[in-house]
Amino acid sequence: MPLRLPYTLLWLIALPLVLLRLAWRARRQPAYLRHVGERFARYNVRPAAPVVWIHAVSVGETRAAEPLVRALLARWPDHQVVLTHMTPTGRDTSRALFGDDTRVLRVYLPYDIGFLATRFLRHFRPRLAVIMETELWPNLLACCSARAIPVMLANARLSERSAGRYRRWPRLTRVTLGTLTAVGCQTEADADRLAALGAHGVSVTGNIKFDIAPPADQIALGDAFRARFQGRPVILAASTREGEEALILDACIAHCPGNVLITLVPRHPQRFGEVAALVESRGLKLQRRSDGAPVRRETRVWLGDSMGEMFAYYAAADVALMGGSWLPFGGQNLIEACAVGTPVVLGPHTYNFGQVAEQAVTCGAALRAADVDGGLCAALALLGDTARRDAAGVAGHEFAQAHRGATQRTMAILERLAAGASHAP
Repeated sequence: MPLRLPYTLLWLIALPLVLLRLAWRARRQPAYLRHVGERFARYNVRPAAPVVWIHAVSVGETRAAEPLVRALLARWPDHQVVLTHMTPTGRDTSRALFGDDTRVLRVYLPYDIGFLATRFLRHFRPRLAVIMETELWPNLLACCSARAIPVMLANARLSERSAGRYRRWPRLTRVTLGTLTAVGCQTEADADRLAALGAHGVSVTGNIKFDIAPPADQIALGDAFRARFQGRPVILAASTREGEEALILDACIAHCPGNVLITLVPRHPQRFGEVAALVESRGLKLQRRSDGAPVRRETRVWLGDSMGEMFAYYAAADVALMGGSWLPFGGQNLIEACAVGTPVVLGPHTYNFGQVAEQAVTCGAALRAADVDGGLCAALALLGDTARRDAAGVAGHEFAQAHRGATQRTMAILERLAAGASHAP
């Protein structure tokens, strides 16, 4: 506790600011003011069966958790999975993936203050815990350790930039990582960084996102989107972040022929209106996915204003520009594009998916460009070279297939942890 005391005091001092930030974010996304009690470990739902708990902070982690949730429910069908999130979009993604399946409960994780963590664990009594990617809460993990709850950090990734932040607090980081029972990393580099910071039980399991198969209904929806496009060539700007849309739209004005349709899908749904206004401010004709109408010949930008349909957007596109990689956000997941055979153009900032990005470039599934103008020109060149575009699509599909299996390797570790737990599933 002495090591965590300053951390806990900082949380207590900052809590009013945290609540103000919650209210501020609710101005753009009102869902932040729903279920506020859950952030203080006050829950209206109670499990009806033994619990495996998975923490998936937001959209990307929740999508990554899907194969693991299904594998856990298949292995222990008499259990429920409690999925915890920190954002409304993560919670909405969980609902889209698992619908009304009563075996999956979704709630917010409480703030990382000791008595709140204890209240959460007493309420749900998890027999096994999984933290997706790298979401380390010192007090929560200490409480799990005190209650002998095995915790696995799964699909773990840690960029050099993030590792540098953890190195600023070496003792707290080492103690926190030491509470983990096992760590399954995406790459050797991730494993080396986490081990150097103090994690033990570290192994390389691969990236679970490769195990997410494109759903048949999403592929069919992609075909329906293509029918709306009425034969036009399509460049998808996928999961774009704030500041990137303006760069892409300006590059479109500078380089795109009028027959090329830009499908623009912002990463965060609360920005749909803002991005629509950006398009219209540049005099570009806009339509929205939500209007359900065929895309008119004069439309230059089709705004993907929906959640949970990225596979369909990728399937409907000829080439994808990867959002998050044009400004220093670290990139977004390109595996979904590869899985449906859509070539990808990456910007310079892919540190969150560094190895996957480099492997995709090496095998010919992706190209890299120095800036948005170069990226759009590369995408246009692919539109004009059918043979090269088809070869890149095949390479992407083969790349995605070759790296499957992380879920199975993760489950093998979880089964060992469960067998050794005092209250195993």
